[in-house]
Amino acid sequence: MHYSIILLFLALPLSHAWADTYQDTVKVFNDAGQSGSFFKNSHGYAVFPNIGKGGVGIGGAHGKGRVYSGGKHIGDTSMTQLTIGFQLGGQVYSQIIFFEDQRALDEFASGNFEFGAQATAVAITAGASATTSTAGSSVGASGGKKDAKTVGKYNKGMAIFTVAKGGLMYEASVGGQKFSYTPKK
Repeated sequence: MHYSIILLFLALPLSHAWADTYQDTVKVFNDAGQSGSFFKNSHGYAVFPNIGKGGVGIGGAHGKGRVYSGGKHIGDTSMTQLTIGFQLGGQVYSQIIFFEDQRALDEFASGNFEFGAQATAVAITAGASATTSTAGSSVGASGGKKDAKTVGKYNKGMAIFTVAKGGLMYEASVGGQKFSYTPKK
């Protein structure tokens, strides 16, 4: 079991080989139904072009992103997730977190923000059955990015959306996501 964790973290840097630019990822979310309206009404957002996720019993995920406010890049962020439970496979996905107001952005940027097991994300799909959450419950894969549709809302000042990019992960696990933030200099 320990070997699977080592293999997971060795494989995560490979996800950057498929890296989209931040602007390409923003465009995917902007064109995907309701998530597009969040750009007009949010105070800011954090975007992660590629998050690599995998596990066998114990799993994890990691990705790097940027934080924007008023359309300007204000800092960098990273996400790390650890999960325990039934899980098998690997997946790469994009994620965006919208901040409803300055308070939500400040809370995220405080340095060590965490989403607990209860925070959920809306999986952007095009006809395929897929759900994801920071608790790690997901099955399936997304359809084409161009046909994506979303439905979401703010919860405690934040709204989270994901789009699967590749891989397949069967999972019924518990965990959480931890974020770090570094202001742009």
